[in-house]
Amino acid sequence: MTDKASDTPVSQAEAEAAVRTLIKWAGDDPTREGLLDTPKRVAKSYRELFQGYDVDPREYLERTFEEVGGYDELVVLKDIRFVSHCEHHMLPVTGVAHVAYLPTDRVVGISKLARVVQGFARRLQIQEKMTSEIAHAIMDVLKPHGVGVVIEAEHSCMTMRGVNLPHSSLTTSCLLGTVREDSRTREEFLRLVRS
Repeated sequence: MTDKASDTPVSQAEAEAAVRTLIKWAGDDPTREGLLDTPKRVAKSYRELFQGYDVDPREYLERTFEEVGGYDELVVLKDIRFVSHCEHHMLPVTGVAHVAYLPTDRVVGISKLARVVQGFARRLQIQEKMTSEIAHAIMDVLKPHGVGVVIEAEHSCMTMRGVNLPHSSLTTSCLLGTVREDSRTREEFLRLVRS
């Protein structure tokens, strides 16, 4: 991985050394049998958990289909499960995203919408920013009449530490274009998300 602040690659050995330091700081012995391979495992899992830094989620939206048979209603993909990490505590944020757009003359494969969500989720994030990033990426690339994104997520930084509120969740939304401006379209989107 690369240290984005300086664009200097961080080596596997450096990442593993950092994990060993955290194990020591937590009060355990990184040389004991059960922890010997932990630094390697953690570095490998971080590479996967933060793979969003290695992609531009907007690129997933570039291949579209114009043969839509005159379809001009909302396209809604619900319950896109994701795992992100809070940029303040580096603890998991787990939830679902609901994504919709009102196409003009082309549509995108539905798996691409899920990939956009995953691309932004697999970074250190705050939910509000992630919601906006997903919506604006779809609006900028597909140029639909409108976009709606609703994210519901549980933040481990609240549920397992700090205020310790298990099962609390945060809901954020970003509505653009017709989905925001036209009350009937907005209500239809919200009804479809809730159903």
